[in-house]
Amino acid sequence: MVTDNDLQHLRRCLELAAEAIEAGDEPFGSVLVGGDGATLAEDRNRETSEGDQTRHPELALARWAARHLDAEQRATATVYTSGEHCPMCAAAHGWVGLGRIVYASSSAQTSAWLTDLGVGPSPVRAIPIQDVAPGVVVEGPVPGLDDEVHELHRRYRLRST
Repeated sequence: MVTDNDLQHLRRCLELAAEAIEAGDEPFGSVLVGGDGATLAEDRNRETSEGDQTRHPELALARWAARHLDAEQRATATVYTSGEHCPMCAAAHGWVGLGRIVYASSSAQTSAWLTDLGVGPSPVRAIPIQDVAPGVVVEGPVPGLDDEVHELHRRYRLRST
């Protein structure tokens, strides 16, 4: 169940996603929160601005956690994100041993929105996190916030055309 505290962290993810748009990147943002509730790290999408299609915030947070947290700290951490992890990021999450994932919008929603906006198919199939990392507790999408993410994608596409 998504709590008020979860919603606070997801709202920060949406702020980071909006920052990504301002930098010319697609609207994705993520926050890593420790088991004690403290924000440990956060990032936004950097694919376009850094010229590397793997610069997803979820992957950056998994790498950060691998370097800075022990196995127990990783297992009790939560990753909050504006959009459901892609297969690459879900695999990193699973390999690093991070805990729960809470996302505002699903990969299926994002795929449908991008199709409606005339964006061609992704080079990677949208696969639910649980199909990639079956042991991870996952919650999302979050009604209401998913609409806000949809608007961010629309805004990015209008800006980039």
